[in-house]
Amino acid sequence: MKKSFLILMLTVIVSAVSCSFTNKVESGPDKDKLLIDLISYVLGKGHYDAKDINDDFSKEVFADYIDALDPLKRYFYASDIEEFKKYEELIDDEIRNKEINFFNLTYDRLQDRMSDARSLYKEILERPFNFEKDESISTEYEKLPYVNTRKEMENRWRLQLKFNALSSYFDKAEEQMDSLAANKDYKRKTSVTLENEARDITKSSLKEYFEFADDLERKDWFSIYINSIVEEFDPHTYYFAPQDKDRFDIAMSGKLEGIGARLQKKNDNIKIIEIISGGPAWRGNDVEVGDFIMKVKQEDEEEPVSIVGMRIDDAVSLIKGPKGTKVSLTVKKVDGTIEVIDIVRDVVELEETYAKSSTVKKEDKTFGIVNLPKFYFNMQDYNQRNAAKDVKQEIVRLKEQDMDGLIIDLRDNGGGSLQTVVDIAGLFIEKGPIVQVRTKGESPEVLSDKDSNLLWDGPLVILVNELSASASEILAAAMQDYKRAIIIGSKQTYGKGTVQNVMDLNRWMRSNDFGDLGALKLTTQKFYRVNGGSTQLEGVKSDVVVPDRYSYIDIGEKDQENPLPWDKIPAADYKPWDGYIDFDQTINNSNARMAKNEQLKLIEENAKWVRQKRDVNVYSLKYDKYKANIKLNEQQAKRFDAINDYKTNFTFESLPYEQALMKKDSVLAEKRKRWHKSLSKDVYVEEAISVLEDMKVNNIRKSKNPLSLKN
Repeated sequence: MKKSFLILMLTVIVSAVSCSFTNKVESGPDKDKLLIDLISYVLGKGHYDAKDINDDFSKEVFADYIDALDPLKRYFYASDIEEFKKYEELIDDEIRNKEINFFNLTYDRLQDRMSDARSLYKEILERPFNFEKDESISTEYEKLPYVNTRKEMENRWRLQLKFNALSSYFDKAEEQMDSLAANKDYKRKTSVTLENEARDITKSSLKEYFEFADDLERKDWFSIYINSIVEEFDPHTYYFAPQDKDRFDIAMSGKLEGIGARLQKKNDNIKIIEIISGGPAWRGNDVEVGDFIMKVKQEDEEEPVSIVGMRIDDAVSLIKGPKGTKVSLTVKKVDGTIEVIDIVRDVVELEETYAKSSTVKKEDKTFGIVNLPKFYFNMQDYNQRNAAKDVKQEIVRLKEQDMDGLIIDLRDNGGGSLQTVVDIAGLFIEKGPIVQVRTKGESPEVLSDKDSNLLWDGPLVILVNELSASASEILAAAMQDYKRAIIIGSKQTYGKGTVQNVMDLNRWMRSNDFGDLGALKLTTQKFYRVNGGSTQLEGVKSDVVVPDRYSYIDIGEKDQENPLPWDKIPAADYKPWDGYIDFDQTINNSNARMAKNEQLKLIEENAKWVRQKRDVNVYSLKYDKYKANIKLNEQQAKRFDAINDYKTNFTFESLPYEQALMKKDSVLAEKRKRWHKSLSKDVYVEEAISVLEDMKVNNIRKSKNPLSLKN
């Protein structure tokens, strides 16, 4: 990160904001206008590639915003869209003039149309569906026209609800056939009964959907409008409303302060759906999955607050709180009894966020695998727990098991902290540049590992796929450029070569009578490989390309709207690793093995088949045709069952420290059991082990580096 630029930028913006954005207003619309003004100012001054906010920009915002409000085209009429279109080229003017007339019009109209839809779906679901009628539905919603009349709207809702009910009807019919086969005395239900039950399921799901919609406030819809504006700059610039910012912080750090339970709203009740291992609720063992929280009382308040019917976000805000504080929950237990349970809040660590490791035994050799879900860090204090510290510790522990080679698994890792990448890369090279970062209009800054010690100088493989993004791509690219590791995975990684900074909007107000304004995640820089190439759009090309389930699905940066372009800068001064013998031959050997691998051929066939099915967007609503299509898909899918039947001969074991933890934590033990089972079926891990075996370490070089094995 180019600190000098960021400090300068913040100073300029803060001084300007302190002068310009100090209106003292209390009403919602005035807060909305302030947000539009403040965010558009920050975008113009701080974005890496700020766009002109003009008529063309306005048209793009208009289209994306309307689509975000009504993606299935089941609320707005053609007449609504025609009325809205008078603003199609005026949104830019509204932004400049701090006006929100377009938002007000669409918000009010949407509330009216949703109110109509509530009565409409109930009317439709009062009547039985005719699953013998030969009709179909298209799910290519972006190509559907907006309806002109209420009759057309009713038919659109009818088709969608019938599609939902038909799915439930099919499931119930199949369940009945299974019951009849298992029990000759089973009392068969009529098709009329099954259809009625299927409609009841659809009613219930629609009721829950509209309950969720009822919980949304004006500010929630305004966030959608703001993001329709900011996402025109690039796919990763995003406005966080206050509670969204809290979730982002939790996702990045893997920590929260609260009771350690995941909650869900169910029919106006707040239900506990998971107890997080190690958290206060888990330690107290008084609440359990399935309990409903009825009331919440803070330790400094006399009366509890009922949360029945409350928005889930508001309920969560009441329940969570600072470490060491006490909260009293009135809980309706699974057995129907009512209890008041006191819980002292604490820091809760989300285990699934953090790095985990395992040994892999193959005959007389031991290898290590470290799975890193994201490059996490604490946004307030980098020195607290972070990905680099944890990966380092796991490698130290794996070395204690005398591992012969190491796999770093970055599949599905969407990125995170840039600094943790530099620190992790430094574990595998003596010293040198890791990534180049460029701020618009300035020379690139080189972020380097400056510590000449190595933690691990043995064979190294990195696993990636199409969802390995951002920080994952930096690490993979650096290790590839240095020829330090062999990259195994998809044809290319995600292709996100930009850097974002999260900017607290509240810090830029001299005075603020509006409450929390949230934050803006803003693209401020681009990063480049040490060889000068960008990972933007192109990603990292694997040394050994293997197909996976994403191979034929458009999910990369290049498939998003408004991505920044690819470009190139001069290479940094770096020296490739010379610690291997026959590095290129090892890659050739692996590619030859993969070309002959029957499991991978089957996976590729499956990926093509999945793409083919994803392209289907017209479905019959006649039961016999629907059933025949499902049965055909099931028959075609049978040939891919062997993918899940695949098994390696490796033995996976948790490290001793974790085995001790699992004796006290059955949830952790079950999670590791599932992970190891998944690894034992993983053809990519199998090939990674083969590559590690082939990688010959240059022992002459190794003997010249006595510090290389220091912890």
